[in-house]
Amino acid sequence: MFTGIVEETGRVLSFEEHAHAWRLELEAARVTQDLKLGDSVAVNGCCLTVVAFSENRLEFDLLEESKRLTSIGGVGPGGKVNLERALLPSTRMGGHFVSGHVDGTGVIEAIEPRGKDFFFRIQCDADKLRYIVHKGCITVDGISLTVAEVDAAGFAIWLIPHTMEVTNLHTKQVGDRVNLENDLIAKYVEKLRLT
Repeated sequence: MFTGIVEETGRVLSFEEHAHAWRLELEAARVTQDLKLGDSVAVNGCCLTVVAFSENRLEFDLLEESKRLTSIGGVGPGGKVNLERALLPSTRMGGHFVSGHVDGTGVIEAIEPRGKDFFFRIQCDADKLRYIVHKGCITVDGISLTVAEVDAAGFAIWLIPHTMEVTNLHTKQVGDRVNLENDLIAKYVEKLRLT
C-alpha cells in the first residue's frame, strides 16, 4: 500500500527482456535506504517487487501483463520515473490509499501553465472514467492527485509547482501515456452495489 506522495524520481538504466521476465534497472538514492529484497516499490504507480539492489540501483522483474497494462515499457534509458516505498503503519497519510495495481493508461491531451500552476488534461477509456469524480482522488504515474474536471472523454488535474518539480511530470509532453489507478473505494462500492 502506498500514499501517492512521490519520494524521488529515479532514472531508467535499462529495460530488457530476459529468459523469465522483463528486467527493469533504475538508478535511485532515497528509496534504496532501508530496503530489503522482496520489498514493494511503486514505479510510476505500479507496485513492483525488488529483486536486486545496491546503494544507488534497483532492479525489478515485470510480468508480461505489467508491461502490457502500464506505460513502463515506453520509458527508455535515461527516462524519469516516480518512486515511492510502501508505507509503514507509522507513516503520515498525505495522499490517499494507493495499491500500486495500475488499472490502465491515459494519454495527456494538454499541458498548460496557468498563472503559477499547471493544468493537465488526460484522455482515458470509459471503463476508467466510471470511477473518476469531480474532487475525487486519482493516481497518475503513482502521484495522488485531485480531479478538477471530468467529462465523457477524460479528466483534468491542476498541479502546484512543487509537484511538477519533484515528480516526473515536468518531463511529460502532450501525447505521452501515463499510468492510472482509480480510487480503490470507488471500485469496492461498485462491486458491493452489484452483489
